[in-house]
Amino acid sequence: MSKQHHHGKPEGPSQRQLRVAEEIRHALSAIFTREEFRDPALVDLRVTVTEVRASSDLKHMTAFVSALGKELNKDQLAALKRVSSFLRREVAKSVRLRYAPDLHFQPDTALDYAMHINDVMQRPEVQRDLVPQPSREDPAAPSREDPAAPSREHPAAPSREHKE
Repeated sequence: MSKQHHHGKPEGPSQRQLRVAEEIRHALSAIFTREEFRDPALVDLRVTVTEVRASSDLKHMTAFVSALGKELNKDQLAALKRVSSFLRREVAKSVRLRYAPDLHFQPDTALDYAMHINDVMQRPEVQRDLVPQPSREDPAAPSREDPAAPSREHPAAPSREHKE
């Protein structure tokens, strides 16, 4: 049963989901660091697990992966799917859960997205909007130091000068 806000919108992941997902991420990272895979698409591939998201019942985990800062190609993602049962067994050995979760792999596109945002931020039209512009005062308006300008004192306020 998932948590619901008072407006009927589901809340984010629970603390348990976050903790278990992080343990799975560490376990997968360790497996990718020490294991040599026989699959030709995975030979000499350095897989980085950037994030793992857990389903509410903890039976499914989606791992976001990249190959040392670049996106994995379709052959490499298919190879990860082929070895997912092996990875599932290895994860089950290192993380104590009631059920060994099914592992799903997705390419991590966060770096590509961040680079795209950086490119957009460097555009001249965006830079122009980000640089603070000096305030332009109306030339017809009297300046603050203009002695002819009306006083800001309230007209009914008594004068501070004493008349003798």
